[in-house]
Amino acid sequence: MTERNHEMREQMNIVVVGHVDHGKSTVIGRLLADTRSLPQGKLARVRAMCERNARPFEYAFLLDALKDEQAQGITIDTARCFFKSLKRDYIILDAPGHIEFLKNMVTGAARAEAALLVIDAKEGVRENSRRHGYLLSMLGIRQIVVLVNKMDLIGFDLSGFERIRLQYTEFLETIGLHPLGFIPVAARDGVNLVNRAEWYDGMTALEFLDSFSKEAEKEDQPFRFAVQDVYKFTEEGDDRRILAGSIETGSIATGDAVVFYPSGKKSAIRSIESFNRAPSCTASAGQAIGFTLAEELYFRPGELMCRAAESPPIVGSRLRVHMFWLGKTPMITGKRYKLKLATARVPVYLAEVHRVLDASDLKEEKEKNELERHDVGECILETMKPVAFDLCANNPGTGRFVVVDNYEIAGGGIILEALSQEQLLVKEHVAQREASWESGSIPLSSRESLNGHKSKFVLITGPSGEFVRSAGKLLEKRLFEAGFSAYYLGVSNMDKGIGSDVADAFDRREETIRRLGELARIMTDSGAIFITAMPDADRHELKMLRELVLPQEILTIRVGKGVLGDEGEDLKLNVADPAEASSEAENQLRREEILPEFTI
Repeated sequence: MTERNHEMREQMNIVVVGHVDHGKSTVIGRLLADTRSLPQGKLARVRAMCERNARPFEYAFLLDALKDEQAQGITIDTARCFFKSLKRDYIILDAPGHIEFLKNMVTGAARAEAALLVIDAKEGVRENSRRHGYLLSMLGIRQIVVLVNKMDLIGFDLSGFERIRLQYTEFLETIGLHPLGFIPVAARDGVNLVNRAEWYDGMTALEFLDSFSKEAEKEDQPFRFAVQDVYKFTEEGDDRRILAGSIETGSIATGDAVVFYPSGKKSAIRSIESFNRAPSCTASAGQAIGFTLAEELYFRPGELMCRAAESPPIVGSRLRVHMFWLGKTPMITGKRYKLKLATARVPVYLAEVHRVLDASDLKEEKEKNELERHDVGECILETMKPVAFDLCANNPGTGRFVVVDNYEIAGGGIILEALSQEQLLVKEHVAQREASWESGSIPLSSRESLNGHKSKFVLITGPSGEFVRSAGKLLEKRLFEAGFSAYYLGVSNMDKGIGSDVADAFDRREETIRRLGELARIMTDSGAIFITAMPDADRHELKMLRELVLPQEILTIRVGKGVLGDEGEDLKLNVADPAEASSEAENQLRREEILPEFTI
């Protein structure tokens, strides 16, 4: 019965942040000791260790376990420990305060539901006091209590405490944060953490923690499952395609209708799969799980699966964001970065910088067009293709992102809104390209007259790579034998030839699309019928190719047996023979008057 009651007790994640040496680890160590949450004998062992090394005992030593931390007296990583009150169990995180370890601080704070922010009563508000407050705001943490620590160093002067409270409250209001309270504490002596001093009539730190409201259970939120990978097992006739990943929020059952975003593809759950576990008809938040679908759908990792009956995520390619930058070099407009959002990995650009705030001195710059290290700002990011997400306030797991620069996480933040699904950077690129396009002395109309047909870019796609490649090559052969100027290019030539410098698989597909569009623009300008085959191109990729090939046009054909859905293609062929597909493609070119109706 006791174990069952323990399992049913409420849990809450708390992060403790603040400037270096302001006493965060001491606060936690004293909370552990005063709530009697330490392992038996731990406190005595740490005291004995200090005596052996002729060092004064510090409660912070209960947390700072790494050798580098012990030697330097700072917290480098995010320590994770547990304590409990009469109301609930706490998972509490001691985040590093040193400026060089802001990444570690963000890692800890991203998992928290509430925060204790520690300020040294003698030193007052410092640069990381402001930075950490701003980062908590951007991470969507609203339950915050400020501990003005080391009150003993100012003789428990409440006027000094009040001065810090007014100064920091003024700062927090500028970034939209309203702390639940300020507490004067002396963590080393345990003053006002668990036990209240005689001169203080407010709530203690532990009472404030118990007053924090618990986040809504993840199972009660709309279902969100980010597809991490697709597995297929072929032994013993097993033809299942299993979508693998982790459920961020919500719950699902077999038979439930689902929609995938940003593709918009629809299906239903056929089965719920897991390793070394009994079969189940339901799954819920927190589970690493697999699913099979009623219909076979083809897409790449990064899609967000949602229940059709619940509110959908937001989809967009131009995102207004709050973000912080920790990269060694500034984040600049026009440079290609990678956005990681749930399991999605897409190229991203800094399109605009609305305003930048240096949290260390509160200076705001509105004319800045880059983010320097430790800057925080409101920006517009544009992805190469739309991504699916939720607002951070509604679902932090699908509302937060990080930005990668040269294989290192260099920044991150939260999405405020989707401005548009239009890929304005692509449109701007095409406009600039066409404005400076240098044509030869022979106009396209003369080339088309000589060839006896108009130029065209033909993209053949479908679920089977072998099928679409065969159909593309057969179309090239039919046109060539009829005397037309046609050329087939295999997409693998892009990957292993002119696209070979792109090592990351997530980037390679997007870069292949971009380079294919540029090459198609050149080939069609030469008057040729340019043909390629790309397995399972989605509607967003087809849209990008249409933009890139302008002012020429593209004919998109989806082929294969049992082709389902609508990805925005011009022609859909449910055929079992690549030769039949190539014949229908040729007929379509005649219907569009790319080819003459009759040839001799």
